[in-house]
Amino acid sequence: MKAIIQPDKTSHALILTQKPIPIPAHPQDVLVRVHATTPCKGELDWALYAPEYILPSKIPIPGQDLAGSVLSVPEGSKFKIGDSVYARIEANRPGAGAEYALPRESELALKPKNLSWIETAATPLSSLTAYQALFTQGNICVAALTGDQIAKNTNANLRVLITSASSSVGSWAIQLAREAGVGGIIGVTSTKNIGFVRSLGATEIIDYTDQDISDWVAYDQSREVDLIIDTIGGPSLAYSWHAIREGGNIISVCSFPEQSRPDGVTKKANSSFYLVNPKGTDLDSITHLIEADRVKPIVDSVVEFDDFAKAWEKVEAGHTRGKVVVKISGEM
Repeated sequence: MKAIIQPDKTSHALILTQKPIPIPAHPQDVLVRVHATTPCKGELDWALYAPEYILPSKIPIPGQDLAGSVLSVPEGSKFKIGDSVYARIEANRPGAGAEYALPRESELALKPKNLSWIETAATPLSSLTAYQALFTQGNICVAALTGDQIAKNTNANLRVLITSASSSVGSWAIQLAREAGVGGIIGVTSTKNIGFVRSLGATEIIDYTDQDISDWVAYDQSREVDLIIDTIGGPSLAYSWHAIREGGNIISVCSFPEQSRPDGVTKKANSSFYLVNPKGTDLDSITHLIEADRVKPIVDSVVEFDDFAKAWEKVEAGHTRGKVVVKISGEM
């Protein structure tokens, strides 16, 4: 099969080469023909910075987002040959930047019926990260998504701040917070993306080209929030400490928030760094929302398989609006 490979973990240089079609070896392995995948910013450094997690034995195929068709299933599987599926493949196993991949049954969900393969590939990592940040790691009541009125009333009294709100994760977090009935949804973005972020459901905007988060909240302390979802790290995460309420939650997918606490900020907050859990059951919940036309993936651009390097270069450069998708097969 044709596969994208990262030959050297110290370099972002990728090559397209031939590798053997993977053979199912784990009891949950499902062989899938890949139709599309997406890069994730930072993934080309994972093996370098987390060698205890990304072992040298991993075949270095990037692109852990998968959209494809099932070719074989383990005995007793809930999936069947020919099913259209999608998944986030655990980062310590070969990804979907190849014509065939081996997600595990626990990672898989049936493809949303109203999405193309391109849109489906743009969904798993970003939607799971936002969903789990809000409802698993954060303090937003997930039952509101299915109409629970008590949960809706609780969420209506909460304020959530989302950094890099036009990004792939940020755009999902804005939409999911909106659907959960969160009363205050603050999106941090640039001037050019203000209209886009508002269209997703943000009730307030912080234009980081005009002011940082700490200046924004210093103007009016009533702007403090109950939950911050940090998707960018760096100074933005440090500024976020000024905006969290006493006893609030700061969730980062980039680094440990406590390490970015500014001098002089003594308020108590629950803070954590977390890695996404590739749960197919969470994807099932997201699928229901997609098929009801309540949320949708955002596709920045599409790249052909042979031009794969452009996709990783664009993502690593930052400032994409949504996901960059790599077409692997001709089925779209």
